[in-house]
This record gives sequence, structure tokens and C-alpha cells, in this order.
Amino acid sequence: MDRCLSCAVKTGGSTTIPCLYDQKYKTNMKYWCKEDYLKRCSLDVHTKSIYKASISDYINKQTFTVTMTDLEPVDSGRYWCAVEIIGGSNVMIETFQLFVTTGTPELYVDQQEVTGVEGGSVIVKCYYSDTRNRKWWCRIGVNNSCERNSTTIVTRQQTTDATRGNVLTVTMSGLKIENTGWYRCGGGDLMMPVHITVRQQTTTQSTSTMTTTQAPTTEQSSFSPTAEPVQTDNTVQGPEGDKEKDTMSSIDLKVLLIPLGMLVVVMAGVLVTWKMWRKHKDNKAMDQTTNTSVVGYTHVPLI
Repeated sequence: MDRCLSCAVKTGGSTTIPCLYDQKYKTNMKYWCKEDYLKRCSLDVHTKSIYKASISDYINKQTFTVTMTDLEPVDSGRYWCAVEIIGGSNVMIETFQLFVTTGTPELYVDQQEVTGVEGGSVIVKCYYSDTRNRKWWCRIGVNNSCERNSTTIVTRQQTTDATRGNVLTVTMSGLKIENTGWYRCGGGDLMMPVHITVRQQTTTQSTSTMTTTQAPTTEQSSFSPTAEPVQTDNTVQGPEGDKEKDTMSSIDLKVLLIPLGMLVVVMAGVLVTWKMWRKHKDNKAMDQTTNTSVVGYTHVPLI
């Protein structure tokens, strides 16, 4: 493949490269390798992590991604995205030129992963230093072709940032789930892949806060979806409320009078018992006095 895309990354940074392939290769081994001075490429990194690079194969999306981290100038060079063909010639999906610089890259984005919601919008800012070349934005298609996106409203605005210089601002509006995928922000020979993820918008249901401390009963909840709050005191408005209040008052009075009546009965019993005991004691004392008088009398016969 003669076409070669280029990406610039600052020293110590990282980058993710998407490689889209035909469906017929979904079960084949995918690999990523660096081209040597003889323009040969050995199977350095398969579908696993080795050294600074890791590969993730998304079969349902017919895409595998290569993520390289902790990049240094020595990592600069030409890389291949390829599919291994057993018993045949391997298929080169993409060739990619990587530049690792110590200064600010000539073209870069704030983040390669951007998330939006269905019906909403996302904004991608692509910073660049070369003002001579035309700046572009497109979606990566099969065989890494650059496809124009017709399902959303895409607006581009080139301005100058006070601290970062020139910036291409891309706004995608009216997002749909099918807009999820890999895109490219580019200028001249340089480009930067950006992944857009569109998620379904969640519905937030508003709930009213009840001011009572007692929850609705099961009957109320099943009878009416908008059950009235249950009052926690005994005061109910209207005539029926007055009757209920009187009934509760009479019940409270009976509860109070019952032990009081029992106490009075007990005290009366004690008082009667005490009086009977005192009377018995007084009668016994009187009997003793009478007997003493009769015994002490001496009959003197008359002479």
C-alpha cells in the first residue's frame, strides 16, 4: 500500500491507531509491526500486549486498534497494520508514519476519545501550526477510506487560540447511535484519529418528596398510583374527624379510670379491715376490764 498517513506525538505521550478491515478477515490474526531499513515487517505485535504496544480486536466492528504508550523519539518510524494469511501473502491494511517530537506536535487534539448522547452534539478541537494546507474532517471507512458523514450536521470553524495557536473546531450535531466510530482530523500529510461514542439518552424521572413520616399502606399504593400521604396524628378535618377525636378521648379516659377505681376499692378494703380490727381490739379491752372488776369484789356476810 503506497498511501501512508502520518501522526505526530509528543515525547512521553501516547496514541491509538484504528485499523479497519474487511469482514472476511474477522477470524484472521491481526498484527502491528515496524518497518525496518529493508522495508520488511516482522510479526512483532499480535493480538496481545508487547512492550509499548497493545492490540484490541473488535470483530463486530471489523476494527482492531493499536495503542502505543510512553513514546520516545526512537519509536518514530513507519508501521503497518496487517492481517496474517496462513499459506498466503499477508494483507497490509494500513501503513502509518509516526513522528515523536520533543516539542509541540504540528497537529494534535486534546483527546482521542469523545462521548456524546443521541440527539446531542460533540465538539472536537484540532490544533495545528501549518496554515498552508487545507484542514479536513472525515469518518474512517472500510480499507481506511475517508468517508463524508451525511447523517449529522457537521460544522467547521478555523480560529486562532491565544495560547495554542490555530484551531479547527468541528461540531457534530443531531447525533445518532450509528455515528459511533473512528474519525480523522487532518491537515496536509498529518492527521489524528478521534473516536466518537454516541450513547442513548437516559430519561430522568422526577419524583415528589412526601413530607409525612409514615409511608402509604399497601392498599393505598395498589388502589391509586397517586395515593395521598397518610397523616401521622389523630386530627382529621371534618365531622368524621371530630367523632374520631371524641372516641379516642373516651378510650383514653377509660384507660385512666380503671386503675384509679381499682386503687379506690383497695384503699376502701384496707380502711374497712383496719376499722374492724380496731373495733375488735376495743371490745377485747372492755371485756378484760369487766372481768377484772368482778374478780376483785369480796362478799362480806352480814353479822
